[in-house]
Formats: sequence, structure tokens, C-alpha cells
Amino acid sequence: MRLLAGHGPRVAATLVPVLLALLHVAGVWRLPLLDRLDAWIYDARVRATMPGTPDPRIVIVDIDDASLQRVGQWPWRRDLLARLATELTGRQRVAALGFDIMFTEPDRKAGEELLRELRTLPAAAADAGLRTEIDRLAAAQDHDAAFARALAGPPAVLGFYFTPAGAAPSAGRLPVPVLPPQADAQEAAGIARWHSFGASIPVLAEAAPAGFLNFFVDEDDDGVVRAVPMLARYAGAGGAAGYYESLALAVYRRAVQAPAPVLRFSAGASGARLASLVLAPAAGDALALPVDPSASMLVPYRGAAGPRGGAFRYVSAADVLDGRLAPGELAGRIALVGASAPGLQDLRTTPVGAGYPGVEIHASVVSGLLDRRFLSVPADVHGYEAALVLLLGAGLAVGLTLLPALPAAGLAALAAAAVLGASHLLHLRHGLVMPQAAALAMIALAFTLNMAWGYFVEARARRGLARLFGTYVPPQLVTRMLSNPGRYGMHAESKELTVLFCDMRGFTSMAEHMAPAELQALLNRVFSRLTEVIGRHDGTVDKYMGDCVMAFWGAPVEQPDHAALAVAAALEMAAAVQALDAEHRAAGLPGISVGIGLNTGVMSVGDMGSARRRSYTVIGDAVNLAARLEGLGEHYGVEIVAGERTRELAGAYLWQELDRVKVKGKERGVGIFTPLAPGAAAAAPALADELRQWQAVLHAYEARRWSEAEELLRPLRAAHEKKVLYRAYADRLASIRLQPPDTDWDGATRFERK
Repeated sequence: MRLLAGHGPRVAATLVPVLLALLHVAGVWRLPLLDRLDAWIYDARVRATMPGTPDPRIVIVDIDDASLQRVGQWPWRRDLLARLATELTGRQRVAALGFDIMFTEPDRKAGEELLRELRTLPAAAADAGLRTEIDRLAAAQDHDAAFARALAGPPAVLGFYFTPAGAAPSAGRLPVPVLPPQADAQEAAGIARWHSFGASIPVLAEAAPAGFLNFFVDEDDDGVVRAVPMLARYAGAGGAAGYYESLALAVYRRAVQAPAPVLRFSAGASGARLASLVLAPAAGDALALPVDPSASMLVPYRGAAGPRGGAFRYVSAADVLDGRLAPGELAGRIALVGASAPGLQDLRTTPVGAGYPGVEIHASVVSGLLDRRFLSVPADVHGYEAALVLLLGAGLAVGLTLLPALPAAGLAALAAAAVLGASHLLHLRHGLVMPQAAALAMIALAFTLNMAWGYFVEARARRGLARLFGTYVPPQLVTRMLSNPGRYGMHAESKELTVLFCDMRGFTSMAEHMAPAELQALLNRVFSRLTEVIGRHDGTVDKYMGDCVMAFWGAPVEQPDHAALAVAAALEMAAAVQALDAEHRAAGLPGISVGIGLNTGVMSVGDMGSARRRSYTVIGDAVNLAARLEGLGEHYGVEIVAGERTRELAGAYLWQELDRVKVKGKERGVGIFTPLAPGAAAAAPALADELRQWQAVLHAYEARRWSEAEELLRPLRAAHEKKVLYRAYADRLASIRLQPPDTDWDGATRFERK
């Protein structure tokens, strides 16, 4: 959570698509575009995964253009259809025969042909031929009965259709329902209910069972046939109330000699729902046909459409009528009679493509039943979809926010690939159809909003932050700040920081003897080296003041170890100047040295100045004290002087106490120290012994035991003759002997100037 601090608005923007996707999944706010996308993905997957191999068990007897040219325009006479049925069930011995055709009216074709012939007879021959033609007309009117006789014995199934109430009056006679009306339980309320029909004429309806031909198109009105109803309820007049089966189901049951289906329900969050239709073939295990609550089944398309599609064998109906097939050539197969001729208007739009013959849709369903190859939508699919959206949304809200643009794009692509891959695997291995559009749209929109927020909002804030702090703060700190720009600003605040002043000693004299260009080059070289050191230790450069550089630690980036960083920088700065001094002296240039003052305390930091000129700086008593301490180093013969709080916070260093002082503007004495080494453990025994002796001198000095202090100081001076600190204290003790301090003396030395 700390990594996301300051990114709340960006995370919230990323979660907006998650909320929209959840509303869509819950049905609160359905987005038609997502439904269309799911349908498009489903169609593409059906095309990619359908077997594409021929099914030799099913043959389509096709009323194609060639048949219409050879036999005549549709509808054909029923005696021709009787001959067609007899050829298929008798000479060819098919296992089942289904007609994707409706016979709602008596055969008028023969009567119409005879009347046309009578009108063409000459007047003289009319009387003579009238009796013969009347006899022929009577015979023609018996074609329906002949067709019925051809259907009565073999395993044939006729087609009929249901219509909505009021669409058209019912015609013909309904077959016996496959399930009685008492099976119409409340749990099956989702099954389509019809109140009108167009069925075969009574003589045909009595001869053979029938199945309805209705297809469903998707609710988004794209006209694509993806599912077919397997059962429908009829509750109108003119037929028996109950459940009726589709043509494909009726043909399959006839072929495998299966009894009527049994409705199986499953429990769900909203109550029981229809889950499957159980069929028990004469041979083999029971078949559970997965259906949705409306008793519809997704069509398991086998391949491309038509005679050239390769999924099913197409035989021209004219060839069957003419007896061009060898006897028994279609033995044991399931034959479906239907039309592919465009003029007969039985071409549909399917996931496989447009212009798909309706009869092949029935063939695909029968093939799927035989193979037990099904596609189904799980009952708890909405729970799966919601969980997927939530899981991916939470991951993207964090990942997209924390990652740079290119890795973020990779993360979004990986999430989309995971959704598609998981769905594809479930489709291939288990026939499960999982919705993906909501998750995919959520991923795309979340990525877009997140990147847009990052570019237009946070990037602008980062650019502003870089402009504000780029000249003050080292690059590594700016980079850290840019990861959460909302946390940083130029507003003033009070906090404990460590401030450093570094001043070149003897600069005034140096300036008097150097040309301006040489002086400028010297300052640039020194300041560049010092600034580099400050940046390496994560310091913020405040300003350059003549021959002085000012820096601080602890802002704008929080630095718990700001005092230790400042001390490390001061030691390296002193070493860098010593190296520069050696280079200058070797080149015959004036020598250089610096004095550094360090102090830690509460100070105000922020954007300060006038309306014309402002800068990010620090002010306060702690800052003033650091400036005063910088000037004291020369008095004690050291380059670095630090205050008490700095020494306390950076205790890992080896320190030597210098004095207690009262600087200009301060009435309270403060201890001052100088760092010697990065730790007591690293100190040489001689240095450690020296510091112990020196601490004893200070204790005696502060206790006003002057003689003891002089005695303790004498061996130190002898061992370190060049050390200014010891010489200064020797002079101070000698002066005290001549003029002892007042009784209220607190051990602090007063300095009235910098």
C-alpha cells in the first residue's frame, strides 16, 4: 500500500471500468456492444474449433436448383414426394428420415396442372376427353393419401412450426406432444410458450410424427442462429397442450430408438433451473443434453455450409427420384430432406457464415447428439465472470499504476491473453462457453484510462516537479519523487533537517590576485566537485553565495538518516577540496581550503522569496547556527564543525568534541564537534587513546580545574605539535591564569562574529 501512496486518483480511474463491467455482468446496466463482442468472439471460436470432417452417418437430400430444373418448381406433387420417401426408406433403407419441409395444405399442384390441360383441349375433343381428365384429377387428389402411406411404415419425421399468438391462425394438425402438460412445472417457466402453429394436414399428421422447425436468433438482433430450441410448450387451441420436440431431436430419437426426454433441473441462486434433457437410447448410456433454461442448445456446427462444405454428404433430390443411387447406398444413414436453393428461402446466417441451409443446422444438431459433442454455458457463469473481472481489475489497478508504460502494456496484453486462453481451453476440453467481452473491455479501458491519467495528470505533475526541483535535488532523488509526485510540493512546512554551509577560506585575498576569468574557472571547478559530492549523498543544493555553497538533507524527500548523509558528504567534500588543493599547488596556482558547518534542527522549508524571485530553501535558528559554525572551524584548526543534534543523530561516526560556544545572536551555549572517522570500531588505538586524553582535558577545563587541565593537555601538545585545537586550549588556559573567568562562567566560549 505504501507503493500506491499518492496514486489514489489513478487507481480509482483504473477501477471505473471494473465497476462498469460488474454492472454489465449483474444485468443492472447491460451494454449491447459487449454482448455483440461476446457473440463475435464465440463465432470466431466456433469456426476455429469445429471438426471440419465429414459425418458419414447423415446425408442431406437436397432440393437444389438442379432438382427444380429437372422436376419442376416447388411445391412438387405429393406423388413425387411419396416416391422420394419410398426410395429412401425402401430401396435405400435409411435409418431415419426427416423432412425440413411443412405440408400445411392439401396437394393442389396436381389439380392445377389438370385444369391447365383441360383449358388447352380443342372444343371438339373436350367432350371426348373430359371423362378421362376427371378420372386423372381424382387420382391426383389421392396423392396426399399416397404420401401418407409412404410415411406410415418407415421411421419418418415431418416438420411443422410454431407462431406467436395473433401472428396467424393455426393450420393443420399438431402431433402428439412428447411430454404431457403435467410436466410443465414452475421450474420450467423459461421454456418458450407458443399459442399458434402451422402443421401438416391431418392425413399426413396421422401418418408420421413431427418436430418443430423453429430457430432462435440472438437477442441482440444480429440474426445469427447460434442456438436452437429442443423443446417448446404449446398451450393454445386446436392441439394438445404439452411439450413438443424439435425436428432434430425427433429424428435423433427415431434413429436411436430413445424414449421421451426427461427434464433435469439444477439448484441455483435464484431457484431451480432447467439444466439438461436426459435421453436413454436403446443401446448405450443415457445422454444428458445440456440446455439453457429455455431448453435451447448451442448448435455444434461441424463445418462449412453446403455441398462443398464437407461436413455432410449432399444428394440431389432429383437423383434420388430418378433412382440414380445404387440400392442400399444410403443404408443405415439418417436422411434429412431440405432445400439449399436460394429461391426457397431456407438459408440462414450462422457463426460459420451466411447462406447456411436450414436443413444443415438440423443435421449439425443430430451429429452433435450422436457424437455427444456439445457446447454449453455454465449455470454459474455470471459468478465466474464477476470474479474474473474483480481479480483482473484489482491486479491491473496496482500493476498498471506502478509499472512504466511499456511493461504496463505488456501486463494488459498478458491479462487479455490469459482471459482468451482460459476460455479457449475450457471450450476445447469441456465444451464450455465463457463470456469474455466484459473482462476484455475492462482490460482495454482500464489500460487506456490508467495510461491517460499517468500521461495527462501524473506526467504533467512530474514534469512540473522536475522543473521545480531539478536544479536543487540530485537526479536519483528526483527519480524517487517522480514515482509519487503528489507527495511533494513547494509549500512551506516545519521539519527537522540537517543543513550544511561550505565556504572557501581566503577567497577575498585570492580574488585580489586572480583575473576574473581565472577566478570564475576556479569557482566553477570547486563548486562542480562539491555539488557532485552533495548529490552523491542525496543532498539538496539550496544556493551558491559567492564562495559559499549551502545544502540540506531531509527534504523534499524524507530521509531518516539525513544527519549521517550530511556528515558523510562533509567528509568527502573536505577530501575533495584537499585533492583540488594538491592539484592547484602542483600547477603553481593558489592553494584552496574550505570550512564546513553542519547543524540539525527544526527549520522551515519550502518555496520562499518575492513575487519576482523565489527559491526552495530553508530558514530558521538552526540554519543560522550552521552558518555561524562554518566560520569557527579555522579557530579550532578543523574543516568541519557540527552541532550537538547532528552528532547525536550521526552517532555512528567517531567524533571529537571541540568546545561549548555562544555564537552571535544566541545566548545558550551549544556543544560543537568535528567528525574524524566513520566509526569507533575503525579507529586506530592511538587515535582512540588521544580522544580519551582529550576528553579528560575538557572535563577538567569545564570543572574549572585549570592546573589539571594544563597537565593533561601537555602530553597531547607534545605528541601533536601542529594541532591547532590543542594549541588554542593551551593559550586559553594561560590567559585564564592571568584573568580567571567570572563565577557565573558556564564553560562556553562567546564568538561575536562569524
